[in-house]
Amino acid sequence: MLKAVRLTTALAAIAGLAAMTASAEAKSCVKKGAIGEAGSQQDAKLQVDEALLQAVDWGAWAAWMGSSNKVGAAANVGGYSFGPRNYSCKQGGSWGWTCRGSATICKL
Repeated sequence: MLKAVRLTTALAAIAGLAAMTASAEAKSCVKKGAIGEAGSQQDAKLQVDEALLQAVDWGAWAAWMGSSNKVGAAANVGGYSFGPRNYSCKQGGSWGWTCRGSATICKL
């Protein structure tokens, strides 16, 4: 009987640890949104990408800016996975184009 109680306790502890690990992994990703304005649609999207990374980690932003970054392309930079972005752009605004974008950024 004592062995059965120990086994049940051990299994419960393992299950609890697995649940904590899963929730910690889920917390390592964040969904961010940003707005960019520029004279061209491409540059406004670049502004969005910069703001998304700056909102998470300035080191990741610096690594991305130093790489051969492509607007909207998935990349691993500065210890983060910078997934594909979703953009909604409109002509107008102070600079000519305004883009709103979002992405999920995960700690590697």
